[in-house]
Amino acid sequence: MKKEVHFLQPAATEMIAAARYYESKVEGLGHRFLNEIEQVAASICGHPDAGVLVRGKVRRRLLHHFPFVLLYIEDSGTIEIVAVMDTRRKPDYWISRL
Repeated sequence: MKKEVHFLQPAATEMIAAARYYESKVEGLGHRFLNEIEQVAASICGHPDAGVLVRGKVRRRLLHHFPFVLLYIEDSGTIEIVAVMDTRRKPDYWISRL
């Protein structure tokens, strides 16, 4: 069964803001960032338990070429992305989203 991926609104906002930032620095870099998020999200769908548990049911998966992680919860066939977290930020800022 293929799982669906849903981004919480704050996570979607973080993703778009980061993509815009990267695109403003180097043309095409924002698109590469979004493509990598798409690839990691697809990988999460195929192997949701592969992410490292960080708090309760929340898991994380690292992006390979950007200093970001996807924080997510698997819930009844759905993957909810809780945060698109810049690893240089305060690590627990997203907890209030649970």
